[in-house]
Amino acid sequence: MRVVIAGQGYVGLPLAVRAAEVGHQVIGYDIDRHRISRLTEGDSYVEDIPNERLRPLLAGGGYRPSADPADLAGFDIAVITVPTPLRDGVPDLSYIEASGRLLAEHLRPGAVVVLESTTYPGTTEELLTPLLEKVSGLSAGFDFHVGYSPERIDPGNRHWCLENTPKVVSGIDTDSLHAVDGFYQQLVDRTVPVSSCKEAELTKLLENTFRHVNIALVNELAVFAHELGIDIWEAIDAAATKPFGYLRFDPGPGVGGHCLPIDPSFLSWRVERALGRSFRFVELANDVNSHMPDYVVRRLTSALNERSRAVKGSRVLLLGLAYKKNTGDARETPAARVAELLARLGAEVRAADPHVAGVHLPGQRGPFAHVTRVTASPEELSAADAVVLLADHDDFDYAAITEHARYVLDCRRRLTGAAVEVL
Repeated sequence: MRVVIAGQGYVGLPLAVRAAEVGHQVIGYDIDRHRISRLTEGDSYVEDIPNERLRPLLAGGGYRPSADPADLAGFDIAVITVPTPLRDGVPDLSYIEASGRLLAEHLRPGAVVVLESTTYPGTTEELLTPLLEKVSGLSAGFDFHVGYSPERIDPGNRHWCLENTPKVVSGIDTDSLHAVDGFYQQLVDRTVPVSSCKEAELTKLLENTFRHVNIALVNELAVFAHELGIDIWEAIDAAATKPFGYLRFDPGPGVGGHCLPIDPSFLSWRVERALGRSFRFVELANDVNSHMPDYVVRRLTSALNERSRAVKGSRVLLLGLAYKKNTGDARETPAARVAELLARLGAEVRAADPHVAGVHLPGQRGPFAHVTRVTASPEELSAADAVVLLADHDDFDYAAITEHARYVLDCRRRLTGAAVEVL
């Protein structure tokens, strides 16, 4: 089949590559011409897709990146994997709407359109489907099929990938569900059909809200435990030995990526708008997690004071700019807030991250504009008044950190030693 994947980011590129690998003719569409240029040259910017996997598909013609809307013509299946950011607390679905209009211009009888972008329950049936009908003049469920399948990509995860992660699928009617399910069965080991698109949309938000709320719980416990003189990490280790009724979550410097800082707010916004009530768990989790970078800076300030150092004029080395380990994904990273606060206080902020190097950093004209990029060399470690471990990438030399750093605030519990203080 001729498959169009609209959006070639962390979700769309792996999906496009997989669809090409199973034999489909795939157009990877993106409005970012720089992305398309890199992909055309066989240069992947998504760590989960190495160049060695991309280039044979380009050479064989199974995958073709494009920024030309004319290349969308004649598709059998189109999948929308575009961003859905928040703008002042309100979901911005403009990218979905733009993709829907563009695909509708090329929609033909028998085609299938699937939305994968994270959004509030009702988007597929109440926004995307009427838009496709209006622009194309065709009737959904009769002339063409529509469905929703939430993405479950976890950047940097070396065990769970697109192929072996169960894929939730849905459709606006029975025939649409069968069409959507049939497509994804070719790509993944297992599909999980649900009764409607709204259940599928809620599934994604439930998964992320579950993580968001539980991370907020341990983050707030970490703050209180420190003030009470209790080792939160030892308590978490002990609790994790319980074989039932408990799932481990670890504290950290904050949450990042699209999933946790943004996705639960889609559900909160929908509840507020549709029911007139607040989703208190989400709002509280947002408050706790968004203030963890501030807490990191307070802890660092206190540690420097104990060493007769002011933050102003101190040299602080941040290790890890990505929001999670072993990935170059810096979307909504808490490191941005930590760097911004330290720069405001007058610190000389330096940062090392082997994964984020060369990757566009959100806010380069803001918080990261004051950050000097370095490598975590013995010289940099020794010269720093304080080192803050924000993302515990496996390729950091942790022995060198403990050997050369004078003081380390470890936000990930990766280090031990006399100079190490754990968050």
